[in-house]
Amino acid sequence: MSGPRIRDSGDGRGRIVAVSFHCPGCKLNHTLYTQRTPADLPGPRWNFNGDYERPTLQPSIKATGGFPDCDPESDGWDENAICHSFVTDGRIQFLGDCTHALAGQTVDLPEMVAL
Repeated sequence: MSGPRIRDSGDGRGRIVAVSFHCPGCKLNHTLYTQRTPADLPGPRWNFNGDYERPTLQPSIKATGGFPDCDPESDGWDENAICHSFVTDGRIQFLGDCTHALAGQTVDLPEMVAL
């Protein structure tokens, strides 16, 4: 690994409020609120180990529906899609309930493309 696998978003006061990574399974970025997020923002929180090249995020990440159908024969959205994974030490482990081609596999997180 050579570059950052995670991009963060701050609140302007030195607090990380969200982290994003590119998912090679569903081919989208997943953005997660961190434990350092201000309490007034709704939703679940994830722990981030602070390592941008070998990130670990806990607990698991489960995205459902509303992302592109990974079937190359389709050009639509798959409302029944599931992407369920663990990110540990810069690798993403896709669980067996994923509906994309990387289900059951563990791969390196790709580098984030510079904005």
